Amino acid sequence: MVKTASTMLSLGTLAPDFSLPNVDGALVARSQLAGKPLLVIFMCNHCPFVVHIRSALQKFAAEYQSKGLAIVGISSNDAGAYPQDGPDKMKEEAITAGYTFPYLFDATQEVAIAYKAACTPDLFLFDADHSLVYRGQFDSSRPGNGHPVTGADLRVACDAVLGGQPVATEQRPSIGCNIKWRAGHEPEYFTGISAT
Repeated sequence: MVKTASTMLSLGTLAPDFSLPNVDGALVARSQLAGKPLLVIFMCNHCPFVVHIRSALQKFAAEYQSKGLAIVGISSNDAGAYPQDGPDKMKEEAITAGYTFPYLFDATQEVAIAYKAACTPDLFLFDADHSLVYRGQFDSSRPGNGHPVTGADLRVACDAVLGGQPVATEQRPSIGCNIKWRAGHEPEYFTGISAT
């Protein structure tokens, strides 16, 4: 496990397009979510940092989807080397975890690269125009640090967006496992990224 921090994509960046298969087989595109605030979560099944927030993330998603937030989870891990993160296991995980949002598979890893995603979880919150307003941690809890998993940081950002208020620009990066890139496919921006 390589402890990796978010690249902290520039605020104001427009959400890159995607059209990816959901665990139910349907394609989900960013264009289908136009006009709604959008949370994109790069995640996977086996990462201990994702497992750590799994239950709280499920509750957060159900609550905030009911408030009008569009949410998608995306797994970009190399399923050849990490079959536990492939589509079949993703479908099982979505059911077991009770995820109410689409859980999409980025087989080419091109979507992760477009977002400059680096870790799991890596969170990107866009306003209704799909301009980036938050990229950072779910909260300060990490496996083993004893902090409660509340989603506090993301909640504050989402409440501001949904309330038509500006999001504070002081944001702490998400930290997690590195995205498992296909051999020879590691993006230039990822080289040397780590967290202590």
